[in-house]
Amino acid sequence: MSKVSKKKLLSPTVQHPAARWAFVLVLCAALGIVASYYWRVFYGLDARGLAPLAVTGFCVGLSILAGTAALLLRRVKDFAKWGTACILLCGTLFVFANPPMQTPDETDHYLRTYAISMGHFDFDAERGYPEDVNELVAAFPGAWVNAHTSAGVGTNPDTHAEQAYNTAGYALKQYGKDGRVESIWDSFTQYLNWESRDSAADSVTEPISFLILPFLPGALGMALARLLGFGALGCLYGGRLVNLLAYVAMCYAALRTAHKCKPAFLCIMLLPMSLYMGASLSYDATLLGCYYVMLALLTRAEWDDRTALWYALACVFTNGTKPYINLLWVVLPFVVRRSEWKVRFSRAVYAVLTAAGALALTFGVEQYGTLLRHNYGAIARQGGTTVNGGAQLLFVLKNPLRYIAVLLGTLYENDGFIGQLGLFGWKDMPVAFISLTAPLVLLAAALLCTPSADALGRRRTGWLAAFGLVYAVGAMTAMYITYTPVGMVRIVGLQTRYFLPVWLLAVLAAAALARRALAPRLTAEKAAAISVRLCGWYAFAGAVLLFQHYFVGPVYTIYK
Repeated sequence: MSKVSKKKLLSPTVQHPAARWAFVLVLCAALGIVASYYWRVFYGLDARGLAPLAVTGFCVGLSILAGTAALLLRRVKDFAKWGTACILLCGTLFVFANPPMQTPDETDHYLRTYAISMGHFDFDAERGYPEDVNELVAAFPGAWVNAHTSAGVGTNPDTHAEQAYNTAGYALKQYGKDGRVESIWDSFTQYLNWESRDSAADSVTEPISFLILPFLPGALGMALARLLGFGALGCLYGGRLVNLLAYVAMCYAALRTAHKCKPAFLCIMLLPMSLYMGASLSYDATLLGCYYVMLALLTRAEWDDRTALWYALACVFTNGTKPYINLLWVVLPFVVRRSEWKVRFSRAVYAVLTAAGALALTFGVEQYGTLLRHNYGAIARQGGTTVNGGAQLLFVLKNPLRYIAVLLGTLYENDGFIGQLGLFGWKDMPVAFISLTAPLVLLAAALLCTPSADALGRRRTGWLAAFGLVYAVGAMTAMYITYTPVGMVRIVGLQTRYFLPVWLLAVLAAAALARRALAPRLTAEKAAAISVRLCGWYAFAGAVLLFQHYFVGPVYTIYK
């Protein structure tokens, strides 16, 4: 028997697959113990009264589940199914790592979704909710970290000197060196014990939100949760899970559709910021999914009637959900050459028909929201009386150079929005590790798209890059006109999630540049396999870190 055959015979990974499972799961359990010890020592969980065995069991259990999922996914050979499974598993972690109502505008989205799940497809400002919904909203104010942030001057118990403090960015506040730690767990306790209290929370009514379509997946999840006997909190998680399923389905369609640069698509789908929105009650879950589907369709070498139909449906839906700015997506099919256009309509006719459908749905949604609206009275302009769209537009046209300075200044103050990919909540929960590493992961995805088989061509890549720039400037300008006081020197209301499709286009452009400079030898198949492992574990780490920042630590001590 040769040396090679003897080695193969003695190899436990070949002869005894169970040995591989045992080794990996034991390693995962050990890592869970290390993480538990780190949490207990560095964040002082023992001093807060948490049982060491419970914390250790949670960490070990989560680590073993992660290892089991990784081993099972090794058997999946299809890239789209492999990537989709990662999105579903990591997204489920985000569902529970993110406390209730902490996604931007999630309180309004929760109330609108809950109303739809009860069969209310009209809008009534005087319509109330069950008592447990009132208690849930009271227990979990939006932007929990900001809502519990304080600043002032205290006395340091060690030096007895006055010391300024500011608890911004910390989800856990400790009052005094040995005082009580106020955390998100207090909100869970407040909600779970509401029936034993004498006082009741203030009643809430339907929000100023007049959309139906993008909230249907979450409403289905809430209805199913209520059928199973869950209350307001269970309905929230049920709605998040079904909304996540809608996001996952669209991501699967995009991965199956994309003919080029699949690592880039998987990376942007698995970014913690994408999963954070996809695993919430926000309509951004389906909106982001539609963006990814449209861009995936643009990687196909040829367009037929079916391709054109799916692009048109996604484009129309995005305009019905977030109107006007998404009309820019109507022109993107022009990047497909005439020789590659196999659709029965010309590109110009197709663009006109898609724009007509988008505008029709936009006006239809607006009229529906107006006709079925009751007891709202005059709705104040968002941003207050200092916001005036017409006057702001005129100001921009009269002062173009000043507006360019406003754009550049806003980008500078917000780290170009690529340095805020770890800024969660209502911009009040920073996870520095993700903000620092997310650009590096995007760069890695660009390098994984450098095989020649992933080349989109200079013409298509150039036009997509130009579109990304126009879309980014357009989104910023739209927020300046509709949300920002006239003449203000910065743009109000911008958030990193608005630029996720722009970062996908930036990755495609960076890949084209790297391909010309590096002469890579990596195959597309190997690059796809690496991207699943890299982005999947990065998404897992993002969920754990989000949970750690909200539920475990760090703690800011307020000296009294």
